[in-house]
Amino acid sequence: MSAFPARGFSSMGASTTGQSPALVARVNEKKAELENLKELRDLSAAMATQMEALAQKLSTLSDGTEAIALVLSNWHNVLRAINMASAKLPEPSASVPEPSENDLPQTLVRIPTEHAPALQAHAEGVAAEE
Repeated sequence: MSAFPARGFSSMGASTTGQSPALVARVNEKKAELENLKELRDLSAAMATQMEALAQKLSTLSDGTEAIALVLSNWHNVLRAINMASAKLPEPSASVPEPSENDLPQTLVRIPTEHAPALQAHAEGVAAEE
């Protein structure tokens, strides 16, 4: 009785061992495929992160471009105003070497000066350090 199960078991082991190299090769192939898929997943996640960062930078660039376009669209008005103000200046004569304050056009740009004392103190501090 002990010979029969041993022989059956040994023949069963032989058949499993006969298919074993093919199964082992298939398992190894699947493991390699799994590793490649994991690497692909990681690389895809990294690429998605980079694309999101690029999308953010392009959005910032687009906003900046719109702002520049708005500024440039107003330049023709600024240049026309400067031209109109400059046209009112009298031509310098040979007797007057430099234009006086009365000869200059009226100020075209008004800059708020509520921060002027602080800015002047800062500029004086920087000049004193140098």
